[in-house]
Amino acid sequence: MIHAGSRILVCSAFLAITAIGSTSHAWAQVERSQVPAPAPQVAIAQDARETREEFEGLLRRLPPSVGRVLRLDPSLMRNPAYLQPYPALASFLQQHPDVLNNPSYYLENVQMQLWYPPEPRDARQEAISLWRNAIENITILFVFLVISAGVLWIIRSVLEYRRWARISKTQAEVHTKLMDRFTANEDLLAYIQTPVGQRFLESAPLPLEAPVPSRPVGAPYMRILWSVQAGLVLAAAGLGLLFVSGRVIQEVSEVFFAVGVLALAVGVGFVVSAAASLLLSQRLGLLGAGSAREHSGTTGV
Repeated sequence: MIHAGSRILVCSAFLAITAIGSTSHAWAQVERSQVPAPAPQVAIAQDARETREEFEGLLRRLPPSVGRVLRLDPSLMRNPAYLQPYPALASFLQQHPDVLNNPSYYLENVQMQLWYPPEPRDARQEAISLWRNAIENITILFVFLVISAGVLWIIRSVLEYRRWARISKTQAEVHTKLMDRFTANEDLLAYIQTPVGQRFLESAPLPLEAPVPSRPVGAPYMRILWSVQAGLVLAAAGLGLLFVSGRVIQEVSEVFFAVGVLALAVGVGFVVSAAASLLLSQRLGLLGAGSAREHSGTTGV
């Protein structure tokens, strides 16, 4: 009886352990089936990127200031009063609450370029700059012309000096050879007194003696005419500068006025000097003497 009872107890215990194990295994399978599988991270990133692209496209259809303001203060995306003028934006935020949870990611590409109104153009400063550039260009051109004229004058002087030196050397050689042919001084003096000898001596490159003025001073016709021409040209230039000075801005007109007055004064001075020279020539009788001299020279010819 005792062995039969122990066997019954062992069998009962074995059945109970087996039932408990099968039950726990079944519960484990049920729990394993109820736990959802983790979603792949790549799909989540793609969804977020697509949502951001749609959000950015929506912001581009709205005024540019909306995106800038939302980036500066993302809390306005939860403010119905601010979103009331933009129903499409409010609807998008309701459909995508993740934008509200991570606004820095979805507003990352919004440009924060602020617009500043262009500064008003100062016509006076532009005119001053324009005239300053013009005067600088004219000055540079004038300096270039002066330097070019100086270089050309130096080249011309060098060429003339070389030509004069070559002619002088040739004439000196001819004179030396000619002098060597005369054996006595009497023959040389006789040759010099002849017309051919006088022309030979006059052809020397250097004058043998200082020139002596052989005729009285006549009236300076060329100087008088040159003074009148220069005076008229300078006076016309001065009047032109004075005319222009009244039609430009004040800062530039002062320069033109000063230069115009100086040019006009110099031109008037040339004309006055020409008139004074003509009057003095008439008082000194140079005009009559010059005409008489010209008449006598014409008669002698």
